[in-house]
Amino acid sequence: MRSLGRAGIAVHAVVESPASPVARSRYLRGAHRRPAEPSPAELTRLLHRIADLLAADGPSAGGGTRSADGASPGALLVPLDDITALLLAECRPELAGRFLLPDQSPEQLTRVADKAQLAETCRSLGLPHPRTELPTGADEAAAMAWSLGLPVVAKWSRPWLLPPGAGLRSTSVVGSLAEVRELYARTPQAGSRLLLQELLPAGRDLDWFFHGYVDSAGGCATGATGRKERSWPDGAGLTAVGRWTANPAVDTAARELLAALGYRGVCDLDFRLDRETGAYHLLDFNPRPGAQFRLFADRDGLDVVRAMHLDLTGRPVPAHRPGYGRRFVVENYAALSYLSSPRRRGAPEPAVPVGAPGRSEAAWFAADDPWPALAMLRAWCAHAVRKGLLTLRRLLIGAARARRATAAVPAQPGAPAAATPSPSPRSAAEPTDRMPQR
Repeated sequence: MRSLGRAGIAVHAVVESPASPVARSRYLRGAHRRPAEPSPAELTRLLHRIADLLAADGPSAGGGTRSADGASPGALLVPLDDITALLLAECRPELAGRFLLPDQSPEQLTRVADKAQLAETCRSLGLPHPRTELPTGADEAAAMAWSLGLPVVAKWSRPWLLPPGAGLRSTSVVGSLAEVRELYARTPQAGSRLLLQELLPAGRDLDWFFHGYVDSAGGCATGATGRKERSWPDGAGLTAVGRWTANPAVDTAARELLAALGYRGVCDLDFRLDRETGAYHLLDFNPRPGAQFRLFADRDGLDVVRAMHLDLTGRPVPAHRPGYGRRFVVENYAALSYLSSPRRRGAPEPAVPVGAPGRSEAAWFAADDPWPALAMLRAWCAHAVRKGLLTLRRLLIGAARARRATAAVPAQPGAPAAATPSPSPRSAAEPTDRMPQR
């Protein structure tokens, strides 16, 4: 919203709820509730309704272009999650003429968004990727996990199909064969295949990402690499703190992959360095802007979203000027990361070149747009209070049950009223823990 809104472009958003913190942004022209069921038909109907509203805003709403009949402005569509990217590619014929989209097909996007297909794609292209297995049964899953070496990474191949509220995470680290079996048993509920992946050791300065926009001609002038300095959960989660840092190896691997796939549009790729081999393994490929894409905004404000807007509205994309050392902070996740591992340190902080963009940018707070940060803070405080009350309630219920269980123990006939002291845990364990002696 800020990237395009600051450039004078009217921005509308499809949100989960009008009460969402993002709906407070001064750069948002309108918030529209997403369909209850994310089907192609429902999404198409919603977007055409929004297009009718945009027609009254003039060319600035969609970038200065009009449809073939001149009836409405063309609007740029920016998917912010995998399922939306896939649905837009599927609905492309119904959206043509009123909307601007990169040249993508559902098959191309599924090849990288589906975790199982991504592993096969990397294997066929010779790109380093953690060893991955696809079990077909619970026993086979346990055997594969044992072969990979516990703990292992468990992923659902199509995480966008996970039902909300089911307690299933798209990616988790499992440390026992029993956990692997239990997770595999939930495959019908998850809606896609479970894959098991070798866990590459986490460590300082091992996690990297690449953001880029591949234009209509196949060029990627805005591609850049960054280092993940902090994440939440620590070592295996979302970027909490990232820094714009040059990494030629990651940059080359990402660009070669994009060229081999014939990819078009915005992409966000995650890599992890294997210290033993020195190879950067591709962990994830998101066919959309990543949450930290604003890290790579140069001194003119050019980032991957603005590059896409310029390209699809028929204008040249200027050269991207690096701002090495620039930092991006997601305030809420960074706070959790610092609380969990306050002494964790990254590489020495590089100097920010003269004339580079601001030293850091926050995900939520901006001096010219403070309300989303305040709304997010209020939502997180309310969440913390609710979670604390639930935890307190569970503790009180557990204590009450323990008291009732103690009161229900019958006294032995003739036993004194005063309770005799029970043996200490150590003395009680000694008869069974002591090794037999000759």
